[in-house]
Amino acid sequence: MIINTTGVQAINSFSILESLKEVYGTLWILVPILILILGITIGVLVIVWLEREISAGIQQRIGPEYAGPLGILQALADGTKLLFKENLLPARGDGGLFSLGPSIAVISILLSYSVIPFSYRLILVDLSNGVFLWIAISSIAPIGLLMSGYGSNNKYSFLGGLRAAAQSISYEIPLTLCVLAISLLSNSLSTVDIVETQSKYGFWGWNLWRQPIGFLIFLISSLAECERLPFDLPEAEEELVAGYQTEYSGIKFGLFYVASYLNLLVSSLFVTVLYLGGWNFSIPYIFVPDLFELNARDGVFVAAIGIFITLAKTFLVLFISITTRWTLPRLRMDQLLNLGWKFLLPISLGNLLLTTSSQLLSL
Repeated sequence: MIINTTGVQAINSFSILESLKEVYGTLWILVPILILILGITIGVLVIVWLEREISAGIQQRIGPEYAGPLGILQALADGTKLLFKENLLPARGDGGLFSLGPSIAVISILLSYSVIPFSYRLILVDLSNGVFLWIAISSIAPIGLLMSGYGSNNKYSFLGGLRAAAQSISYEIPLTLCVLAISLLSNSLSTVDIVETQSKYGFWGWNLWRQPIGFLIFLISSLAECERLPFDLPEAEEELVAGYQTEYSGIKFGLFYVASYLNLLVSSLFVTVLYLGGWNFSIPYIFVPDLFELNARDGVFVAAIGIFITLAKTFLVLFISITTRWTLPRLRMDQLLNLGWKFLLPISLGNLLLTTSSQLLSL
């Protein structure tokens, strides 16, 4: 039996080439995800620095200034410190729930970034129901907090976890009703379609002007979902020591702070996408390509301009959230629940009914 060695070598070379193509394709799929995670990480570090600088200005003090120029590396230094601290486990706590809670809180929020359009055609996954995917995924985060509180075997931690679950349920419903009203106006649940619907009339096409009540309810509900002052009842230090974080140390303790700032950033991005026109330049009847005489070949520059506009609007919303934290006092638990169930829920229902009626009359 004669074996053609040349043919065998050709087959082997072809199979190796195909394997390399598959590996290359897999790696190329991971590149956008890694770029997005890198951008989110830098964004969180900038938000931490901004919050410290803004709070220092409001309270008339200096703020961070030693770690790097203008204290820009202070958040990185704090993260490094937490990374090398010892992770302690409560002696009678549930180790599985205790370790899994912070991971669930962070991962569920990270997944929400996949449906956010940062510029024209610059989105990880353009789903037809992208907004509802965000709401569904973000509702998983309080489960991680509840697991953390229960697994700590500490009454303060458990009460903090229960408060987080109650607060999330109370404010998710008005937030969802506001999103439904936006979806009715845009005739779509896709985040890209919602932004493009607002681009027809520039600045005056923003949903902010068409849904002012919904904008206020969405902003308040998103602050409550992020557990920011005046809604940080799950970790009220005067009552619960540190809430669900009481027994945590090291990197697990740091993950809760990362989750908090990730949630704040994603909420501000969704305010920009749903109400402030997203990546659009927002000058009536003038669009970025026409303004700079660009064409299809200049797609990179158009994408960069879109990212800049989206981030500028997002950091404006972040400035409002940070200023609110250092301006208003903390609510009591009964006031928080009354605001959610007795005020925001009926008003958001009325807003949805008005929006539905106007859309039916316009047919």
